[in-house]
Amino acid sequence: MTWAVAGPYPRRFGLSGSRPSVCGVERYGQLLRRPLTMVLLNLGLAAVLYGSAQIGLLIGLERGSISPFWPPTGIALVALLVLGPEMWPGIFVGSAIVNIFTGPVATVVPTAAGTTLACLAAYWALRRTGFRPELDRLKDALALVFLAALGAMLISSTIGTSLLVLSGLIPLASFGTYWLTWWTGDAMGVLIVAPLLLTLIKVPWRRYRYVDVRRIAEVAVMLAASFALMVIGETAFSVSFLAFPVLVLAAWRFQLPGAAPVGVLLSAVAIHAAVHGYGTFEGRDLMGTMVILQAFNGSIALTGLLLSVALTERNRTRQELERACMELGNVVEHLDRALRPESSPLLSHWTEHKQAAPKARG
Repeated sequence: MTWAVAGPYPRRFGLSGSRPSVCGVERYGQLLRRPLTMVLLNLGLAAVLYGSAQIGLLIGLERGSISPFWPPTGIALVALLVLGPEMWPGIFVGSAIVNIFTGPVATVVPTAAGTTLACLAAYWALRRTGFRPELDRLKDALALVFLAALGAMLISSTIGTSLLVLSGLIPLASFGTYWLTWWTGDAMGVLIVAPLLLTLIKVPWRRYRYVDVRRIAEVAVMLAASFALMVIGETAFSVSFLAFPVLVLAAWRFQLPGAAPVGVLLSAVAIHAAVHGYGTFEGRDLMGTMVILQAFNGSIALTGLLLSVALTERNRTRQELERACMELGNVVEHLDRALRPESSPLLSHWTEHKQAAPKARG
């Protein structure tokens, strides 16, 4: 298989690197521009969004239309970052299908439009900041948190909750609670799901091609330990923070490829505890449960993401400094060899002539 740069693809979508050519001739960007391919990709995205929405609906509030964790937003944003803005019809169709079964028919199209607009706004904001999907810089992590998750998702939550109030599905007095849950649910979908998917797609796994059995075992032990500590903390002590040291250790040892799976696992256990009302969430009302769950998920996502990216950037800077020092050492060594008399015929002849001159005068 040959490799080729996908023409205007990296510049257009803010991506970098090469893409595999198709059959050694066609480029990836040209393949994506085919109408039939784009239709199939959008239909596939709509199906994935509908399937992932069922996870969010399992922990939704009353009537199941608002969830404190909404995976489709993270999946949709990753689709836009990897495949380009041409994927917006898939986001709209998938959101519309979900809303058909969860809300009034009159609000289906506006709610789907609000979700699509929020994802496109997040994509546009990340592009404007020079976002790199590899998530190897601290500025990329901060942009994902504040621009995409916390900023752009205000659009979908405001439009969606306002439509529910106007349609009479929820009372006006509950607007703040439902709006906050919708917003944080979309934000958590971006903060938890997007880093994991970007890790699977964009992280240069060639750096880990020499992973041995001990490192694989270490990852497995971290996942098992985080799950065990989380379950023990919830069931025995009614606390949710016992597994935080494992998350920090995973970020320190493996950066985002280690922290992202651990963070998803911890969030899944916390969501299960919130749904079934045990541990930290036992005996709490709906608002208290949502606040604690969102605070825990946000802490998990921010800790794993920011710490991993900061360590990745530090390691890259250290490697660049080591490489620069090595190159500087090679240059100094080369100059030292070049300035030695025995290494230069001209300098060697001049030195011999200078040493022989006193003898000739004597």
